[in-house]
Order: sequence, then structure tokens, then C-alpha cells
Amino acid sequence: MAPPENNSNVSEESMSMATESEKRPISNIVIIIAIQAEALPLVSKFQLKEDLDFVRFPKGVPWVRYHGTYKGLNINIIQLGKDAILGVDSVGTVSASLVTFASIQALQPDLIINAGTAGGFKAKGASIGDTFLVSHVAFHDRRIPIPVFDLYGVGLRQAFSTPNLLKMLNLKIGKLSTGDSLDMSPEDESSIIANDATVKDMEGAAVAYVADLLKVPAIFVKAVTDIVDGDKPTSVEFLENLAAVTAALGQAVTEIVDFITGKCLSEL
Repeated sequence: MAPPENNSNVSEESMSMATESEKRPISNIVIIIAIQAEALPLVSKFQLKEDLDFVRFPKGVPWVRYHGTYKGLNINIIQLGKDAILGVDSVGTVSASLVTFASIQALQPDLIINAGTAGGFKAKGASIGDTFLVSHVAFHDRRIPIPVFDLYGVGLRQAFSTPNLLKMLNLKIGKLSTGDSLDMSPEDESSIIANDATVKDMEGAAVAYVADLLKVPAIFVKAVTDIVDGDKPTSVEFLENLAAVTAALGQAVTEIVDFITGKCLSEL
């Protein structure tokens, strides 16, 4: 996970450590998922166990950890959990940021995978059920019209490069735009177009920000539940397609994890 520009202030020692980490076999991954319905098929596939009292997370948080070993990989799925008052999935950038930070601190992963459903744009070639490996992430609802602050608000970042993974698996590639609303205002639409996004979600850019801050490689896998620039209301189409698209998402993440097994970051 890295910003699109090179950082000339990175020390030679840090660069050397990063290079060495890319040459070690991946052994520990964290999969961050917002919605329980998206997580459970993967929990079943990887035969993970729920940790009901993970002491490395702060007391009282709703986050749910599932963990286990699959083909030699130590896998942790962290689901954002349910809101304590309303009982709905804790979607959005605030929960995603907190979970990503806490998961990196507690579990020290070699790689983060943010998996989830997303809205897609038919104008960019997206269809219901398509699964995208994300190339870049940005925010579309942090509008700060002051020079330089405007770029900070967009927060453009490049996902960890995985050319071999992309070549091997039948996934599309596209840019992801993130905001805290399921619908799309005219202002959001303008920002999304400026971000050149093919898919939009409510967590990805927040995960990317924290992963980049703590120097952990991150990749993003998004499956399309609804066509944002289509004829049906987003909320209706999302609920209609959630179950089927979640199955497609689970299949894609399983194939990615299978590909990762036994490889180094530099081989992805």
C-alpha cells in the first residue's frame, strides 16, 4: 500500500526492511470485512473459529474476529460487528479505520485484504456480480476546497501491486471511490467521476489510509451488488443481489488466498 508518489524522505534502512519483508513467504493475513453476510461464507470456507473475547482488542468494541490456519496461512477475518444500539452492521469509514488500526497493532499481518460488496458504474463497464481487484482508492465526500487540502481530502492511494495475481485470476481491475453514504449526491458524483472510479464503497479508502500509515501492504476486492448509474434505486438493488454477489465475492477471495499460499509479496 503506497501513495502514488514516491517519498524521497524514506530512509535506506526502511527501504531495505521493506524489500526483505517482500522476500519472506506470506504467513499471516488479515481480511477486513464490513458486513456479517459477506464474512460468514469465508469463515465457513476456511473453517475459522470465532474468538469471543479477543483480549488484544479494546473492551467493549463490537468487532468480531474469526481465525484459523488454511493451507499453512494464518488467517484472521475481522468483521466490523453490530452497532450496540441499533443492531445493524457497523459500516463506514470510521469503523473501518478503527478496525484496521487495531488489527495491525494486534495481529501484525504481512498483508491486508479488504473484501466487500460495492456499487458499480455501467459507464465504466461494471455489471452485477463482477468482481474487481482495485488499483487505486480515493475518497469522494471529503471536499476541502483549499489548495493542497483538496488533495488530502481525496486521499488518492495505490493498492499494493499484484500483477501475477491479476493475470492468473479472472478478475477485472478498476479504481475504487469511498464515501460514508450509500446513495450518491450530485457533489459525490462529480468527485467520483474525478476519481475515475469504476466502483464505490463505504470502507476501502479508510482501510487504505491506515494501512499506508502503518506500512502494511493492502489489496482490495470488491463485488458489484448494484449499478449506481442504473435504473433501480441503489438500496433496492443492493438487497436484491446481496446473497448472490456475496457468494461470488467469497469465491474470488478464496482464489486469491489460494494464490497467495506459499508466495512472497514480491511474487504477487
